[in-house]
Amino acid sequence: MKGSPEHSAAPRPNMLLRKSDHHETRRLGIDLGGTKIEIVALNPAGQIESKHRFDTPHQNYDRILDQLITAINWIDPEPQSPVLPVGIGTPGSRSTKTGLMKNSNTTALNNRDLLGDLEHRSGRAIRIANDADCFTLSEAIDGAGADNPTVFGVILGTGVGGGVTVNQKLLSGPNGIAGEWGHNPLPLHRLDTDFSMPLDEGRACYCGQTDCIETWLSGPGVSHSYGLLSERSLPAKDIFASRRHDSLAQKVFETYCELAALALSGVINILDPHCVVLGGGLSNAAEICDEITRRWHRYIFSDQIHTLLLRAQHGDASGVRGAAWLW
Repeated sequence: MKGSPEHSAAPRPNMLLRKSDHHETRRLGIDLGGTKIEIVALNPAGQIESKHRFDTPHQNYDRILDQLITAINWIDPEPQSPVLPVGIGTPGSRSTKTGLMKNSNTTALNNRDLLGDLEHRSGRAIRIANDADCFTLSEAIDGAGADNPTVFGVILGTGVGGGVTVNQKLLSGPNGIAGEWGHNPLPLHRLDTDFSMPLDEGRACYCGQTDCIETWLSGPGVSHSYGLLSERSLPAKDIFASRRHDSLAQKVFETYCELAALALSGVINILDPHCVVLGGGLSNAAEICDEITRRWHRYIFSDQIHTLLLRAQHGDASGVRGAAWLW
């Protein structure tokens, strides 16, 4: 789960820049991942003018703080007035109740005041958002969804995340979970009757529920599906890459697209977005957008479907770019 972008002083309604305002300043963005920290400087035109990657210290909060400060000082060693703002995309979220981090698979961050500690140590204004929100914001501002008033951004990777923008601003509700579709139950009973793939219903999710969308559409979910058919263990990207010569891999891919169509239909039936943008490692599979859109008409409650399904324009860079666009 996730929260809304947070800053200790700035009021939330004016956090995000209108498209006409994007050319006013340089800004820094950080993608804080489990294994790497990537930092970029975005110029006033929205182009990455410099970037660098650092290893994420393994589950050590103080060392993670040190590495983040090192990254900021590396890319902006002699800060001028005004000091460049920093946006950070995190694998968890900042609780709107306590101000502490939660739900991060980098568990050293959980129950820590990441925002306050970083602002104190860096002397800079910082904003924090979930990495899926940052991805969505990047693609909505100047990526695949840039010309669309409403964008639903989807991360298909180790987990399944999402974010929503309206007129290039992140949508945030009172619970800070807008776009959190991965932990809705997948309604397997609604699958088209012509779909014959045997399914092992009742997949346990770390959140405590069963058959969450994430248990089926994440990378580990794909590996699990393939293992049931083949009794072999392969990473999801290798399964999708081998489907031209592996009939079981092809079957898993077809199953995946059918389930993704079903899962996204729930989003479209509620939100009716102009555009859905796919990111994350699994979105790189050839033909995935065509296969999903070929199937989702069975589940969407409309006689016409104008919602676009597109791959992310900025690829792996979308998360760190979106972090910079938090300003």
